[in-house]
Amino acid sequence: MAESILSAQGLMVKRSGRKLIRDVSLNLQAGQITTLIGPNGAGKSTLVRTLLGLQKTSAGTIIKQPGIRIGYMPQKLNLESTLPLTVQRFIDLGLGKHRLQTDLLDSMLGACRVKHLLAQPMQYLSGGETQRVLLLRSLLNSPHLLILDEPVQGVDIAGQVEMYQLIVNIRDQLGCGILMISHDLHMVAAATDQVICLNQHVCCSGHPQQVSQDPAIVELFGSQGVNALAVYNHQHNHHHDSQGAIIPGQHHRGCEHD
Repeated sequence: MAESILSAQGLMVKRSGRKLIRDVSLNLQAGQITTLIGPNGAGKSTLVRTLLGLQKTSAGTIIKQPGIRIGYMPQKLNLESTLPLTVQRFIDLGLGKHRLQTDLLDSMLGACRVKHLLAQPMQYLSGGETQRVLLLRSLLNSPHLLILDEPVQGVDIAGQVEMYQLIVNIRDQLGCGILMISHDLHMVAAATDQVICLNQHVCCSGHPQQVSQDPAIVELFGSQGVNALAVYNHQHNHHHDSQGAIIPGQHHRGCEHD
């Protein structure tokens, strides 16, 4: 069984008397990609901020693996247009006290296809280039858990396919757990091990094939959502061990309902 690196039980967050999320439980494992989906206002960003320790809980518990390192990739980056900041400087600022070995940093630069951009001003990068730089920066502390908030924001279709494949490759290479927020059901199905459907509470969760058959998906996304998640049904009949290696013939657990 894969190693649990972060788990949450019965999370509730209230603001001004309103429940933003309630009774949310999840288990994130090493080597597993978990994708969080849900409509706008479902509480996805609130949940991520809570897991990162940026948002206080009103109820529930979060248990993290001792010494866990978490990398975070924000949805987008807003920079002052006149700020003289190159990609190299942006990466150096992200390194901080984390002084990576040169060969390891070079490997990450290559994996994220960023090396040729180092001298470029951050403001001049395309959407896809910016997202790859943000992804690289989230890896600089060699995380056990990588949290990605809409990693394909502002990226064209070809770039989205490439970005999701890059995320899978990083999981396989580092063996880290990944929690990813996404609205793109079609892309998500081909790049995830577990789907959690959130709408203030967990509507359903499990392998994309199992979640695609859940009535909650139809209610929130319509038949288009079901078809999008079902696309990958016959191509994903395995899960990964703690090192990211494939274990054939074993399926993830089914849906859980509140």
